[in-house]
Amino acid sequence: MNLKRIILIFTFVFSQLTFSQEGVAVYSDYLSDNYYLIHPSMAGAANCAKIRLTGRQQWFGQTDAPALQTLSFNTSIDEDGKSGVGVILFNDKNGYHSQKGAKLTYAHHIRFSRGTSDLNQLSFGLSAAFIQSTLDETEFTVFDPIIVGGVYQKDAYFNVDIGASYHYMDFFTHLTVKNFLAGQRREIYSAGIESDNLRKYLWSAGAVFGDSDRLMFEPSLMFQLTEETTEKTIDLNLKVYKAMDFGRLWGGLSYRRSFDGAEYYTGTTVKNQKLQYITPIIGVNYKKFMVSYTYSHLLGNVKFDAGGFHQLTLGFDVFCKAAEWDCNCPAVN
Repeated sequence: MNLKRIILIFTFVFSQLTFSQEGVAVYSDYLSDNYYLIHPSMAGAANCAKIRLTGRQQWFGQTDAPALQTLSFNTSIDEDGKSGVGVILFNDKNGYHSQKGAKLTYAHHIRFSRGTSDLNQLSFGLSAAFIQSTLDETEFTVFDPIIVGGVYQKDAYFNVDIGASYHYMDFFTHLTVKNFLAGQRREIYSAGIESDNLRKYLWSAGAVFGDSDRLMFEPSLMFQLTEETTEKTIDLNLKVYKAMDFGRLWGGLSYRRSFDGAEYYTGTTVKNQKLQYITPIIGVNYKKFMVSYTYSHLLGNVKFDAGGFHQLTLGFDVFCKAAEWDCNCPAVN
């Protein structure tokens, strides 16, 4: 394997893991009725308080492969649904690096609706994040002047996410800026190695069509832009909901593609490959319980491992009120 091929593999590895210290990485689990995980303006937007537990494992069989666990809760705090709060706890481990953190969220919802027949709501949200990063150097034996060796290096930093959401009947859109504050970063390496600009922009939009008593279809997209590196990706998604006697069965497909590529040498020619993977998803709502499974498969000739990324989400809805809106809007009703 030549040097260019090795460099490309590492480029894709880090692209799949997203920015190394951004907090909760943006994968496809937001499609598991979990928009609050990436958009703070969704805190308390639904008629139920939502508890969501996710577990993600990459590359089964690889030692110290990346793994992520999150626990989130969000709820409305008043009768008219104008204010919501939420909390996210997460643990992210990748080889010798790990991150643990918490986010506290407040969201405010402005309703322009004249009644329950027309959903027309603008929401704003802010999450304050406290994150601790750890680098385990206890097994480092090769001499390097910038590596202490034999110790755990730890550092913590603070940042905020801000966002807005708009729901109009069966249409929705979200805009979020993750890590809005500049100058906030971990200091476990020599100064200047990592950027202090962690800002990332997320834009989601979609709509729901069909009959809530039979089949509903939800096409959507999500665009990501990392400010420092100008990396861009887009998700194209389609979910299908089927009403059942016990609740709802649903499934979908997500396709992620980067706008940026990397060149690699095959031995005879130079080729270009963009990060892209496909994610099927299946889930079920049984009364107040929800469970879903997603599997992401990387496409392309150059891969770190043939295995994919597995994610399981468990959910429980509490403090539910009657559905207010006469619309196809499963994220809110």
